[in-house]
Amino acid sequence: MDPVVRSAAAVRPAPAYAPHERPISMPMSTTTSLDRRRFLAVSAGAALSASALSGCAASVSDDGDSGGKSGARTTLTVMSQANELDPKTIKAAEQALGVKISLITYDATKLNAMLAAHNPPDLVRGSGALETPYFAARGLMSELDSYFEKSSVLDPSDLDPVNDLWRFDGKKQGAGPRYGMAKDYSQDAMFWYRTDLFDAAGLDRPSDTEPLTYDEWFDLGKKLVKHRRGKVKVYGLNATGLGNFAMFLNMTASGGGSLFAEDLASVDFSSPEARNALKWYLEYARADIGPNAANPNPDGWDWPTYQAGRMAMACDGYWFGGAIGGDAKKAEVSRFAPAPQMAGGTRISPCFGATGYWIPKEAKHKDAAWKFFEWYFGGRPAKDRASSGWGIPTLKSLRPQMPQNTTFQKQAFKVQEQELPYFSVLTVTPYVQTTALDAVINKVLPGAIKSTTSPGKVADQLNTQMNALIAKGKELVG
Repeated sequence: MDPVVRSAAAVRPAPAYAPHERPISMPMSTTTSLDRRRFLAVSAGAALSASALSGCAASVSDDGDSGGKSGARTTLTVMSQANELDPKTIKAAEQALGVKISLITYDATKLNAMLAAHNPPDLVRGSGALETPYFAARGLMSELDSYFEKSSVLDPSDLDPVNDLWRFDGKKQGAGPRYGMAKDYSQDAMFWYRTDLFDAAGLDRPSDTEPLTYDEWFDLGKKLVKHRRGKVKVYGLNATGLGNFAMFLNMTASGGGSLFAEDLASVDFSSPEARNALKWYLEYARADIGPNAANPNPDGWDWPTYQAGRMAMACDGYWFGGAIGGDAKKAEVSRFAPAPQMAGGTRISPCFGATGYWIPKEAKHKDAAWKFFEWYFGGRPAKDRASSGWGIPTLKSLRPQMPQNTTFQKQAFKVQEQELPYFSVLTVTPYVQTTALDAVINKVLPGAIKSTTSPGKVADQLNTQMNALIAKGKELVG
């Protein structure tokens, strides 16, 4: 869901993971007792992704909040990525906005220190899906409803529902004040597959409209995997493109349950729905048909593996088509499919990124930051992203600009349009970041996969360790 106007290979080297989906942050310590002032030193971060800023909007005058001499240009401090805000792009943004932009390359430790010192950036890159409850519950984010109400560029009625992931009412995600906006998104449990590998195996291709069950998906993976000398030569599928915790959250919800308690103060992997998800994952990992916690993909993320013909199915949302579209030969043999579902559950298709920007509550130049919002999310940059194929635009009015020229693009667009009605918001806890919960999974699951540990015992270990982290985080919020 991270638009890049040019192909990924032409813009940047392949990252260690899908850049728009995997937030980098510091896991909360399992041993240290923390007070409110120190919480920033143990858990924070913004989702990293790459996107293109291009074109110019109408220039704007200084917003008067520069804190400097009369007539001086506002310096807008943005914490993002250097390969997003490169010198050429910064110059274009400065000309469009009438401000000076100071780029701080994203660094979790530095962000923590700036927030703790009450001297935050004016804009911070973040993941609406995974971070909004955490930062909002701590009073670190500016409420933006008044800006949206007055804007002639970002009309609330034009906002795609994915932007509700940037809302939190203190109890649940998707309601309450708006704290940020997504730049683009995907329904990340959908998957891509290679028709050449399906045809070589003599298998029917997945439906464009009817989702597979997870068991059917697993069976296809077993038929598509290729081993040589005890090692995987071609992965049948990767079920963990979202990260393990997000995958369990989605599978549990698809089965009709909830991984979090109603008050978001605990997890329960022992519920029937969550235990079914654990059982499925353990069987998937032990079958060695795809990357897993005990045997991760050495390429670091799916694209290099998929591109090389060493992965038949990749659980990545619409954004992945931006990479595929940059390789004409791979585009010819690639198709998109609906998100698999747990049998007997409710069909859902969530987003676990919704990456964009938020304005810290103590930012010095909120008005200038909002002008950046309007230009970036509603101006030329947004239109360029919409046509790039790297994500679904977050303004409904821009959706028709999604690429539909080639057979590959037309099929992906059609499947994506049919999937939109199943979009759902899955709330995460405000008490600890999901990266810390993923760290627990990566600690517990490798040993369980390599042994015969039952799903019930694995659930007990996950419950104990995760709930200890959540309890510590809850003490900080109060």
